[in-house]
Amino acid sequence: MSTTLASIASRLWNGLLAYAVKFGIVGLIGLVIDVTLFNLLRLGVFGDDNWAQSAIGAKVISTSVAIIFNWLGNRYWTFRKHRRRNYLREFAEYVVVSLGGMAIALICLWISHHLLGYTSLVADNISTNVVGLALGTAFRFVLYRYWVFGHHRADGLSNLARVEEAQRTLFEEPDAAPHSATSTLGRNHGG
Repeated sequence: MSTTLASIASRLWNGLLAYAVKFGIVGLIGLVIDVTLFNLLRLGVFGDDNWAQSAIGAKVISTSVAIIFNWLGNRYWTFRKHRRRNYLREFAEYVVVSLGGMAIALICLWISHHLLGYTSLVADNISTNVVGLALGTAFRFVLYRYWVFGHHRADGLSNLARVEEAQRTLFEEPDAAPHSATSTLGRNHGG
């Protein structure tokens, strides 16, 4: 019974939870980058009176930097066994999913602010940075795990490793043990 429970726990950890923990760590670092850079830009640390200091400009820049960081973190750590050779396509798909997650947060903000009339700064932060972030994170995690870094992708490194292992098994010379059996058979017939 305990072996079965341990097996289930191991499969759950290796199948989903390890990815979720790593994804969460990368996401938290990305969030810190996003919020810090946004506030630095808004405060004019990198220059005053330009587009980058505006709310929209600062958010576009900070989110873009966070998306790039998150892609690198997820590609080389969270989903490293499932990254793909065609990194440009992987990155493009990653950006599409990231923009989808951002859209979810913006929709939550729009509904709260414009439809429901909750216009305080606290309400805006709860709708976009709590509800929108939670829904957007779930959306992104599922699509990153099963689409962008999916093990089924034809150019995925884990898929290629399985193909190479199968090719070695099928086409390389057998180990020494089968050779000795063949040579023994040859000696018995020839000698």
